[in-house]
Amino acid sequence: MPDLIQVAWQAVSSVPNLGLYLAVAWLLYIPWLVAWVVLQKREPVATLSWVLSLALLPYIGFLVYFLLGPQRIKRQRLRRGRSRSGMGHYSAICPADDSAVELARVAQSTTGLPPSTATRADWLVDGHATYTALLEAISRARHHIHLEYYICRPDRTGGRLLEALAERARAGVEVRLLLDAVGSGPLRERHLRPLVEAGGQFCWFHPTKFRPFTRPWLNMRNHRKIVVIDGAVGFIGGINITDDHDETVRDRAFRDLHMRVEGEVVRSMQLAFVEDWIYADCTEPTRFGDPAYWPEAPRGRIFAQLLVSGPDSSWEAIHRLQVAAIHEARRRVWLATPYFVPGEAARMALTSAALGGLDVRLLVPRRCDSLLVTLAARSYFDELLKAGVKVYEYGPRMLHTKALVTDDDLCVVGSANFDHRSFRLNFEASMMLRDRQTCEALAQLLEGEMEQSTRVRLDRPMGLWRHRLPEAFARLLSPVL
Repeated sequence: MPDLIQVAWQAVSSVPNLGLYLAVAWLLYIPWLVAWVVLQKREPVATLSWVLSLALLPYIGFLVYFLLGPQRIKRQRLRRGRSRSGMGHYSAICPADDSAVELARVAQSTTGLPPSTATRADWLVDGHATYTALLEAISRARHHIHLEYYICRPDRTGGRLLEALAERARAGVEVRLLLDAVGSGPLRERHLRPLVEAGGQFCWFHPTKFRPFTRPWLNMRNHRKIVVIDGAVGFIGGINITDDHDETVRDRAFRDLHMRVEGEVVRSMQLAFVEDWIYADCTEPTRFGDPAYWPEAPRGRIFAQLLVSGPDSSWEAIHRLQVAAIHEARRRVWLATPYFVPGEAARMALTSAALGGLDVRLLVPRRCDSLLVTLAARSYFDELLKAGVKVYEYGPRMLHTKALVTDDDLCVVGSANFDHRSFRLNFEASMMLRDRQTCEALAQLLEGEMEQSTRVRLDRPMGLWRHRLPEAFARLLSPVL
């Protein structure tokens, strides 16, 4: 092999005027690449970051952008929209609410999902409690079980879930499992065979297949965690199916939060799953016409609204709703996120709230599983601290909770991180709740996490080489993280 490389190098280097040809090709490559990036019509800072990065990587930059650069999915072309994919008759299941106001109206306009209610909403802290509640609900399923996850690993936790699903499938329950092809990549056919042989269905979201002259979807993942059982019970939050989230299996498991919900809003969760399943599997929408998928539910006392976002929409619904909720706050804004890489609108909202005298707190991990993101997040701390934001770093376990609490009765929890990737590239799902009792319980949970955290001070040691320069360089990459 080394001899072959040497021969190839000698052949290339023997070409007359090779340097001149490469320089001319590079000069022609730059304007074409710039035009391609600019036509994406992203934020100027992000566009400039891509242009400068790719210009310094001749030819290789093209490959990087081709594989990982921003891409838009058009609903009419890829069957994402309900009305354009033959799902128009399902609009009666979650009809628009013309009386919706303020945040609920914004959420309805950007997601197509109306405000709803829940009869019950239970917080599930960490993986063990979540998996226990999930397996119990699965064991009681009688008609169908729909699951959608970013990560499902073939470890102890994943094995228990797949066994439970196969058992229900053998009992005649319809089981559909939708997994992201990158996040759940370690799963192999042998792990899924028992479920399929029992009658369950399985589908990959954006499988990593190479097609000539077609851009792959490596950079647009399904980060949602949605479970719907018999159309009556739903689960949503940030916990994946892996031992990395179970504190009884691993001492350093992620610290995380999930929710079990019942009531009308489960219909919205069902609709989101059905859309994703049809989009990934090309299944005919009429398959889900059975009323058993859409049981009636009594109106609950808890206001609940499902928020979905993804690269198939330019509205950045979850991002927009969280920023709007911060602006609407009058007393407090508490934000917990493992990945904090805010855009200008989010930074302005947080600092304006703090400057206005609100109790603004940010809870992040002391170190997340990406050093680059950790450094980029810390580059924003000085600006926040000077405005009056209280910043806490949680450790030693990594905080993976994604939650927002404003005032006494509004909270948002789900799969979306507070960063560009979640707001623009990933398919995400969060739940917005307006209920004093439910949100106060969440606030107490977050306050307990803050008591176990280290508060970041403005006068903390900030060495040039150890802190300031690495954080500054990481911040330069924020628009493309």
